Amino acid sequence: MERSTDIGQEDRLAAALAAIDEVNADDPFTLVFEGREHPKELLHAELMTNWVRRLDPDATDEQIIAARAHHLRRWSVPRAAYPDGRAGYLRWRAALKRQHAEEVGAILTEAGYGPAAVQRVQQIIRKEGLGHDRQVQVHEDALCLVFLQTQFDEVAERLGDERTVEVLRKTIRKMSPEALALAAGLPLGRHARELLTTALAPNA
Repeated sequence: MERSTDIGQEDRLAAALAAIDEVNADDPFTLVFEGREHPKELLHAELMTNWVRRLDPDATDEQIIAARAHHLRRWSVPRAAYPDGRAGYLRWRAALKRQHAEEVGAILTEAGYGPAAVQRVQQIIRKEGLGHDRQVQVHEDALCLVFLQTQFDEVAERLGDERTVEVLRKTIRKMSPEALALAAGLPLGRHARELLTTALAPNA
């Protein structure tokens, strides 16, 4: 979908992003990033939006909104509400995707977007077409880059080096060459850089 230059369209986008930010600002969980404490999902949403715009300078409204709403009210469906193990994890992720899609749909309708735009945002959030849809790949790349920016150190501390490298390898397999190049330029600590280098090794 082409990006409109109409002022009304710009107003709709601003209204949708502001409504999403207002919801995510209520996240009770926080992260310290670049010396400041932020509501976790509000920070993730802002970083996602920045990465999508960097990866695709011609990103549509739908891409930007999907980036901003990708974890909308994620804290309201805790992982502990589902059984342990991979099956429980997948059920939790499926429930979150449904919730994110439904709630952003209501926000977009209120902002004046039509059914086609709502459906496209929901498709991107659910990552439908990953592997052959360029916009969905950009969304996935941005997700991976935000993970490396904000959660890398916590995961390494919790899982240890070996399991962290396994997680990184799984993450790397989802990323485009362009996103991998950006990941290599992230300002990581020495130990994190060593783990990422190990995961990026050709025979990894």
